[in-house]
Amino acid sequence: MKKTSKPTGGSRRRSRARPRRPAVRDAPAFVDALVAFADLAQRLHLRWYVFGAQAVNLHGFPRATADLDLTIDLAELTPRALIAALDQAGFSARFADDDFITATRVIPVVHRASKLPVDLVIAGPGLEQQFLDEVQLQRVGNRRVPVLSPENLIVTKLLAARPKDLEDIRELVASRRASLDHRRIVRLLARVEQALDQRDLIPLYARLRKEARRA
Repeated sequence: MKKTSKPTGGSRRRSRARPRRPAVRDAPAFVDALVAFADLAQRLHLRWYVFGAQAVNLHGFPRATADLDLTIDLAELTPRALIAALDQAGFSARFADDDFITATRVIPVVHRASKLPVDLVIAGPGLEQQFLDEVQLQRVGNRRVPVLSPENLIVTKLLAARPKDLEDIRELVASRRASLDHRRIVRLLARVEQALDQRDLIPLYARLRKEARRA
């Protein structure tokens, strides 16, 4: 998971609207890059998922973004071997420094055909392995790609807690009120709070749920 900042104060509330068709489905750059990576991941037998702004898009809320965030489980593959395979699949490494990859657990690449930047986050043990087990498949182009589930997406956005992340959470809560597993989200947040030695994530989520109900 990418490093995130501490939760901050709330952002503007926005009136609830019906979800619109995800913008990513109509954006050739994102479709081309996702399909190219999905094909490579299938050949290499890699587990992976879309997270960040594009996961929000794929769950029904258009979000402007200029890049693509993917989490990958390398299993027995080394970062160098993945970079070589990515090059053959049409992706060029933006940084190939071993120390950078080791320190950040991120392999930044660009899809050459679309010029779309892609950050590949190497999954660690624990939470990200659970997220890999709980992905939801969404259709992009002629492929079905794994996407972070709404519950797990909310948890990652609570960790980031930027104004746009908090707004995304309100949208997800408001539109999926009947289908979201709120107890599961709270249990997961309790685990994260214990691991990070903080106590502000569950109260923040409770506040955002109230704001979503009032919107």
